[in-house]
Amino acid sequence: MNYKMVFYNLGRVVAVEGAALLLPLITSLLYSEWTVALAFLATMGIALAIGVVFSLVFKPKDGTIYSGEGFIIVALAWVAVSLVGALPFVFSGEIPSYVDALFESISGFTTTGASILTDVEKMSHGILMWRSFTHWIGGMGVLVLVIAVTKKASERNIHIMRAEMPGPIVDKITPRSKDTAKYLYLIYVGLTVVEFILLLCGGMDVFESVIHSFGTAGTGGFSSNNSSIAEYSPYIQWVIAVFMMLFAINFNVYFLIIIGKGLNALRSRELWTYIGVVVVATGIICANIFSIYGNFGDALRHAFFQTTSVMSTTGFSTATFSEWNEVCKGILFVLMFIGGCAGSTAGGIKLTRVILMFKTTRHELKRMLHPRVERSVKFDGKKVEEKTLHGVGVYLALYVILLLIVFFLLCFDAGFSFETNFSAAVSCFNNVGPAFDQAFASYAAYSPFSKIVLSFAMLLGRLEIYPLILVFLPSTWSRNH
Repeated sequence: MNYKMVFYNLGRVVAVEGAALLLPLITSLLYSEWTVALAFLATMGIALAIGVVFSLVFKPKDGTIYSGEGFIIVALAWVAVSLVGALPFVFSGEIPSYVDALFESISGFTTTGASILTDVEKMSHGILMWRSFTHWIGGMGVLVLVIAVTKKASERNIHIMRAEMPGPIVDKITPRSKDTAKYLYLIYVGLTVVEFILLLCGGMDVFESVIHSFGTAGTGGFSSNNSSIAEYSPYIQWVIAVFMMLFAINFNVYFLIIIGKGLNALRSRELWTYIGVVVVATGIICANIFSIYGNFGDALRHAFFQTTSVMSTTGFSTATFSEWNEVCKGILFVLMFIGGCAGSTAGGIKLTRVILMFKTTRHELKRMLHPRVERSVKFDGKKVEEKTLHGVGVYLALYVILLLIVFFLLCFDAGFSFETNFSAAVSCFNNVGPAFDQAFASYAAYSPFSKIVLSFAMLLGRLEIYPLILVFLPSTWSRNH
């Protein structure tokens, strides 16, 4: 294990986070929120000091990063940025409890959108900006951001990208990992800017347009309103719904379109499955809530919005969907598990894994009937390697075990229904945000212990289990590793 390389990269990550605090600091100054501005200044000082000290003390002679170092750097980096990211909430006095502040910070960076706040509208502009900006940073990945903006980037950084990017298979879209990171961010920034402009055209002010563009891009869901998106016009709701869907699509599709290979992009089975699931789910929910809203237009809008919000794991809402009938809640609950496409900013198991799981099951059933016939599992016309299929199976097994552990631990918190605890566990593990029943609007009523459990669940879901679990294995830290 190259310890110096691990902590050197942690220093770089925290330093970049310190620089990122400049945006909420400027926001605080523009709105004359002096106490909040001082909170951001203090946090910036701490972050930059950590970055400088780590960069000097742990400057490595050997810059090699292997897969083990990649997983550890990613896991510790996400913990570090969350710990530092919680400080402005505490220093400003707007979230006095550090456990609550850490929950909010982790929820932001993991793009979960679960909140302990009961009245968001009382928060300062600077804090609201920071909450949503953590979504935008975490959506593409904090390490991918560091690779994209720093001058020195080893080609070994692909191990970091593979550990941080969601999905069973992560490949470079260009020969160099640094260029891959830059292209991903160009697409990410481009889509964010387009949404921002469209929201401005719909009558949103600049501040709210930025907040909600960040929340949509990172598929996070923090809003500046207690009612989320419910109070905005149908136009704005449609814009946000469409972009939630777009950000949950594999970014490789956009890259192929940009370089003139759109036909290759449109052959993606995952893309068409994703669109199909959204269309079918929207149609069924629309039919079930038609009687509530009285007209097709409103029913379709709310159905499409909540379908894309839950499947993209964004968590914005235009209606209290936990009060819809059991069919609607059942569909949305299933979509919480599935999530968006691999290589997107969405959470969940990822549609690619679900497709591979069904293909593998069908393959095994056919092999039982015809054991002598040689067959292979194919995806988009290509043979899927056995190690990939094995990895999907192991991931799903770990996913179920850890989800049940999180749910079991929540059951020690008295006063919550089975539906609340189980949906809270599923929602946080899949980085969705809102749960059913008592945890729809806020997680404030949970105990500090439960908030820590749910925070850990959010990190497990965003990092897709392995990086965080490997931190606790003694063999990971072996010098011979």
